[in-house]
Amino acid sequence: MDTGKSTYASPLATRYAGQAMRELFSEQRKFSTWRRLWLALAESQKALGLDISDEQVRQMADHLDDIDFDAAGRYEKQFRHDVMAHIHAFADVAPAAKPIIHLGATSQFVVDNTDLILMREALGAIAALLANVIDALASLAEKWRQQPCLAFTHFQPAQMATVGKRAALWASDFVADLRDVEYRLDGLAFRGVKGTTGTQASFLSLFGGDAGKVARLESLVAKKMGFEQVCCVTGQTYSRKVDAAIAQVLAGIGASVHKFCNDIRLLAHRKEMEEPFEATQVGSSAMAYKRNPMRCERATALARWLMDISASPLHTAAEQWLERTLDDSANKRLAIPEAFLTADAVLRIVLNVAQGVVVYPATIAAGIAAELPFMATENILMAAVQAGGDRQELHERIRQHSQAAAEQVKKHGKPNDLLERLKADDAFAEIDIDALLDPAAFIGLAPQQVDEFIAKEVAPIRKRYADALGQTTDLRV
Repeated sequence: MDTGKSTYASPLATRYAGQAMRELFSEQRKFSTWRRLWLALAESQKALGLDISDEQVRQMADHLDDIDFDAAGRYEKQFRHDVMAHIHAFADVAPAAKPIIHLGATSQFVVDNTDLILMREALGAIAALLANVIDALASLAEKWRQQPCLAFTHFQPAQMATVGKRAALWASDFVADLRDVEYRLDGLAFRGVKGTTGTQASFLSLFGGDAGKVARLESLVAKKMGFEQVCCVTGQTYSRKVDAAIAQVLAGIGASVHKFCNDIRLLAHRKEMEEPFEATQVGSSAMAYKRNPMRCERATALARWLMDISASPLHTAAEQWLERTLDDSANKRLAIPEAFLTADAVLRIVLNVAQGVVVYPATIAAGIAAELPFMATENILMAAVQAGGDRQELHERIRQHSQAAAEQVKKHGKPNDLLERLKADDAFAEIDIDALLDPAAFIGLAPQQVDEFIAKEVAPIRKRYADALGQTTDLRV
């Protein structure tokens, strides 16, 4: 019995991408959209006076989704041409329309316009996912806006920030990605009804040289397919720079995902934050105690793939010869769906993590306590100077004490005793060192920055995508 497990299947389809995105780039959706384009063309040609009957249009409209893939496969084997194969398969179920299906059109009328339709819908789905990720990270930022934490530069303890400020930084990357997606959506134009080399010569002939009817035909078809903008000029295809630009936007999402998930992995190592971990989840087949950050590890793996895919459409755009060459087709069949499926997969993981991330304030506080004595030395120095001390002499005493305390920590594994050393030094006897050690005094304007970011950047997104918010993700494996 054929279980479907004896041949290769993309893990994006079997494991990672969501159902909606997988259906969007399915054969069914692709070829039913071809039929809808052929119907829109026939309806518009009929409306402009071509000899197309109501029965021809009716038969086409009645068979938009009942595609006989076996018949199409037989035709393609015969013709070695996928568009011709599907024209004949469509004509089999709409025989009256056979003489007028694809009238005046080139293959790219259905191929390119379908790709644009699918990419438009896919970009909308990605935008909705991004809005949900931004909303989840903003909620995390709001909740922990005042929670002090160690900040890191070079992955070495630096000055402090807050957990909420860090979450706002993550969210800000995805805000930039959403802005890019919306920009591409706003500028996405229909290829239109352009003919073989983009001159519309075949349609001009069909309408007896009436250029006005050709223009109206293109406008009618575009509106039927939901487009207001139409490419002013094309060759046989729309410019492959469109695909390249969209791929770069998706790659940018990959970079944001990779950064976020790597940060969670680093913080999980420090036991400060963790991705969700289910009650029956196994971290390691050998080490039963482990809670590996497998979701974020998966996301970083897929994000690298997403960033790498983006180079291929760019090469394709550069490689096109004159009005068109076919070496775009096989590459495009892989690169564009895979890029969208991967973007969908990684954003679903990020949403799952962001909605369920666990924060450990006690561990965060312990990390702060270990490093705060060093961070507090500047404040201690200033207070001692204001109490009448010599700045240079005090600086040297702090330097010596800091080096000695660091040696105790690094060489001997002992606790940081810098504060005890300073308290025992008569040069600092006039100041209350403990009063200078409140972590909240070291976070600057981090809470206010979170508030400003949410008000200026997140609130408009929440309003714009109100109907799309509330998504949750149940990862498949």
